[in-house]
Amino acid sequence: MAQRHVIIIGAGIGGLMAAMVLAGRGFKVTLLERAATPGGKMRQLQDGGRAMDAGPTVFTLKPIFEEAFASVGLDFDSCVPTQRAQILARHAWDSPDCFDLHADIAQARDTIGTFFSAQDAQGFTRFCTDSARVWNSLKSDFVRAPKPSFMGLLASAGLRGLPDLLAVSPFQRLWPSLGSYFKDPRLQQLFGRYATYVGSSPFLSPATLMLIAHVEQSGVWMIEGGMHRLAQVCADCARAFGAIIRYQTHVDKIIPHTQQPQVVLANGEKLTADAVIFNGDVSALSQGLLGPDVLGAAAPIAREHRSLSALTWTCNTKATGTGLVRHNVFFSSAYKNEFDAVRQQQLITDPTVYICAQDRGDEDDARSEAERLLILINAPATGDQQGFNDSEIETSLRAVMQRLHRCGIELDPQPSRATATTPEGFNALLPGTGGALYGRSSHGWRATFERDGVRSKLPGLYFAGGSIHPGAGVPMAALSGWTSAQCVIKDLTSASI
Repeated sequence: MAQRHVIIIGAGIGGLMAAMVLAGRGFKVTLLERAATPGGKMRQLQDGGRAMDAGPTVFTLKPIFEEAFASVGLDFDSCVPTQRAQILARHAWDSPDCFDLHADIAQARDTIGTFFSAQDAQGFTRFCTDSARVWNSLKSDFVRAPKPSFMGLLASAGLRGLPDLLAVSPFQRLWPSLGSYFKDPRLQQLFGRYATYVGSSPFLSPATLMLIAHVEQSGVWMIEGGMHRLAQVCADCARAFGAIIRYQTHVDKIIPHTQQPQVVLANGEKLTADAVIFNGDVSALSQGLLGPDVLGAAAPIAREHRSLSALTWTCNTKATGTGLVRHNVFFSSAYKNEFDAVRQQQLITDPTVYICAQDRGDEDDARSEAERLLILINAPATGDQQGFNDSEIETSLRAVMQRLHRCGIELDPQPSRATATTPEGFNALLPGTGGALYGRSSHGWRATFERDGVRSKLPGLYFAGGSIHPGAGVPMAALSGWTSAQCVIKDLTSASI
């Protein structure tokens, strides 16, 4: 029997994982990527002659990668050296006084009791128990399913599992739920911010998203060489198994077919395969950016249902004052106003600021030399309808510097417009999204079930990436690619019998 051929479009982490698994299982794989390097959103930019991560910065759920690599005979730890973080993130509110959330639950509880109150420490203990319960209820039948449904979830839970399933609070919103655990509003901000990990507002998202806190508490790792190194390793492993990766290759059309789907490149070249995996935001398909034949492959995402975008700055600079660790969050004084501004398609006037200090781990020692920083604030996904001008970007940068100053941080030199990536820039990177970084927002209990699964509505076409189930984030996008590869293997194997 001839070797089955799978074409994968997009070398983000989902496409890379699919390529590695399929090639490792003996399939002929052609991976097409319009950029010059792998990674997709997991990209690198240069500043001051130094390469730095300019996309995802938090690496969790390492066991998923260990399992996926092991499925093709590879040892993840040998391929991707990591170090576990002891401090999940440093947080500050209008003061240089910082609160470090530790990975160790007992230590985190004790520091919460000292920094906030004994009552909040007790609430944290209950929160950890309940967030773990949410994750354990959903990790198998929901997270790993190719396309779950609420009724299917109920059926798989059965009578014994129903109490745990209902305890995940799908019908309650995250923000008021957090109020039942934490009396200090700063802790509501801290744990509510996890909703932004999937591009959503904690005021509109279901309480189910508390599972993200459990995922982080279970382990945040720092990858030697940065997050982009993970993409490079996956690409190298796929090539070692025989996959062909074609960079700077633009796909013009996808033509689905039960047996011989085709991909047409911008130069007119036609490639035929047994299956095609699209590892891009599905909004591109529903907007006709991959041709008329795949318009109906995925459900369109209305503009009001788009996830958050971002305004980011990458800089090689000296940070003085309050010490930085790898992950740092400086909260605004009026958190809800941020999400109201985004909903009104405006830049945030008093933003919460996230900084990834890429040359640091848990240490916060003073440094005399410049270090690599990624600075991020939330922004509306309007990159395909309105661009923010230089004056607006400068105003946002001043607001960032003011927030950092209140928290005891000074940067010299300060970032500039030249180092900024706007929603318009992210839309260019992710066509059809307006710059939305996480696909559909997770607002309302139905939202997660409205994401497309790995099997599209058209024959021979499959999906991977953060815009489909199980959702956004590096481990979830990687899991989608692995699941997509498994579905392709199953479908093509059964078709040949």
